[in-house]
Amino acid sequence: MFESVTIKDIAKALGVSTSTVSRALNGSYEIGTETKKLVLEYAEKINYRPNPIALSLKEQKSHSIGVVVCEVANDYFSQAINGIESIAYNRGYHVIITQTHESFDRESANVKHLLSRHVDGLLVSLAAQTTDTSQYKYLLDKGFPIVFFDRAAPDLNTHKVVADNFQGSFNGTETLINSGFAKIAHLTNSNNLLISHERFDGYKAALDKHGIELRPEYIKHCNHGGMIQDEVELVLKELMALDDRPEAIFIGSDRLTISSMSILKKWGFKVPGDIAIAGFTNSDVVELFDPPLTVIRQPAFQIGQMATEMLIKTIESKWPVEEFTTEKVDTQLIVRSSSNKA
Repeated sequence: MFESVTIKDIAKALGVSTSTVSRALNGSYEIGTETKKLVLEYAEKINYRPNPIALSLKEQKSHSIGVVVCEVANDYFSQAINGIESIAYNRGYHVIITQTHESFDRESANVKHLLSRHVDGLLVSLAAQTTDTSQYKYLLDKGFPIVFFDRAAPDLNTHKVVADNFQGSFNGTETLINSGFAKIAHLTNSNNLLISHERFDGYKAALDKHGIELRPEYIKHCNHGGMIQDEVELVLKELMALDDRPEAIFIGSDRLTISSMSILKKWGFKVPGDIAIAGFTNSDVVELFDPPLTVIRQPAFQIGQMATEMLIKTIESKWPVEEFTTEKVDTQLIVRSSSNKA
């Protein structure tokens, strides 16, 4: 069994007090140069490392940040996590990442686990199943630092960093309209998520602007956000089996966009000949697809960085933070041939 060396062990070996060892290790000016040198050389020789848990209990800080996301394999979230880590590690914070796989129960369990690890704050992107945000409200009321990114809780008063989902969705839908399509379906994430509402509103606004009637049978939700292939196949089957089926689909989530493209091609539909596609995704491989995919790309890395800056500022604030902001970041429309009229 591994046994770590403690300050007491060093003090005993050198015949000095534990407080002398502690001050020497922390670089205190109250300790003489010779004593400090003696302690530091001995500590290095026996490979002494401070116990981070003991330090966090003493300082009431663990210098760690908890991250709650649906899945790390998602292109958007992997890029956001890179942004989070790029800031956190430079500021002396470790990052503990947990995945919800779109489950509310797993999200709750992850938050409890992160709190048991004494994280200093949380960066949260809600699971698709989450409708009850009371655990976050309880923590925020106690002054615990939480910043939401991407999938924010609309009713909670704290910092948030989100993409301009409405405008991104509007731009993507209008691209399909400008290509000559009028029968445009919308496939999106769980209706529980604020981003789903914002992206639907952008889609609807583009239809309204061009005098195209909204057709309820063209709106489909995937409550697991594309993580369950059967769910995506079912809604696509329903759309493609309609007597007056859509000519194009605007897709409102990263994983759904990729899944839909591969399922439709597997079934023998030609894109864009039989069905045109545009959608949100941060995947770097979509330009290599046949055809290359028209996408709305979110600045995930930047969103991760901004959320982390906000969280660390809140953690390190000497006074309770009572004024909060929601930062909205522009998306990027990249038009390729999947949205062209054949």
